[in-house]
Amino acid sequence: MRYEKLEALLRVALDMRGSAEGISLEEIQHGYRVSRRTAERMRDAIERVFPQMEQANPGEVPKRWRIRSGPIANLAGISTEELSALTTAALLAKRDDVADLSARLETLSAKLKSLIRPDAARRIGPDLEALMEAEGIALRPGPRLAIPNILLEELRHAILACRKVRLHYRARGTGKLSRQLVCPYGFLYGNRHYLVAYSLGQGTSDYRLFSLANIEKLEVQESPFRRRKDFSLQRFAERSFGVFQEDPLDIVWRFSAQAAADARQFLFHPTQVFEDQSDGSLVVRFRAGGALEMCWHLFTWGNQVQIVEPKRLQAMLRQQLRDAARS
Repeated sequence: MRYEKLEALLRVALDMRGSAEGISLEEIQHGYRVSRRTAERMRDAIERVFPQMEQANPGEVPKRWRIRSGPIANLAGISTEELSALTTAALLAKRDDVADLSARLETLSAKLKSLIRPDAARRIGPDLEALMEAEGIALRPGPRLAIPNILLEELRHAILACRKVRLHYRARGTGKLSRQLVCPYGFLYGNRHYLVAYSLGQGTSDYRLFSLANIEKLEVQESPFRRRKDFSLQRFAERSFGVFQEDPLDIVWRFSAQAAADARQFLFHPTQVFEDQSDGSLVVRFRAGGALEMCWHLFTWGNQVQIVEPKRLQAMLRQQLRDAARS
């Protein structure tokens, strides 16, 4: 058996040990990119080695398996690379001004380090320091939006408890302060950080984005809400090129032959399709809203990109260029 197959088996076993709900064959298939039959063989092999494996949901489908107890935890060591990845994630969160997430990751890293045997910790220490120096994560200079940690903590509590929240929200464009009752669903992080919530305001019952920096105060309500099962934060985010939500457009960009190789390295959108052209140029197609953010991104490509479709985006980019030239 190849080492990669052994590693995959151990990882599936750890997934089963770490999940109270258990792991299904479909999740093994998708998570490890294997066929249904291979997923079944992996499950059977794990059961032979760990007889304490059990079905987590008897009588239900899809069937899910878990490992409740046993010596498997002793097989799961903590590597230098894993600690480095966790520390890097904390630094990236700090750089992107998600301070409370950074603090939680740093606390988790400290807890994991405390579980390492002293002799192993002495070996890992110098390697971890060297790896972190090699990562080269730098805190981004310049102005940042200040978001109080207590605000994020209260919102996370409301999201987990499915509690309605009343936001004291100041509109960025007009500066007007409003009080809005919403059902909070999650966060979208980017250049600005947003709360995704279902607005219960009169005439505005829909999912909306609220800039976290513009929430001056919030009041968590006693009244709960029922989270809609048909809502997906991932699908909501994929409607847009960035975070601006608007009706999606069919986008077609053509990158020059000089920029084609560089453009191919980018994930512009999860639905993108690349088409190589005979002259060496590259056509990118996807469907999304957020035309203004697309213009901002296209500025960075200069004359190496052409907007083929839609015409509306062409006109918007020209107007942005004229405005920039006048400023």
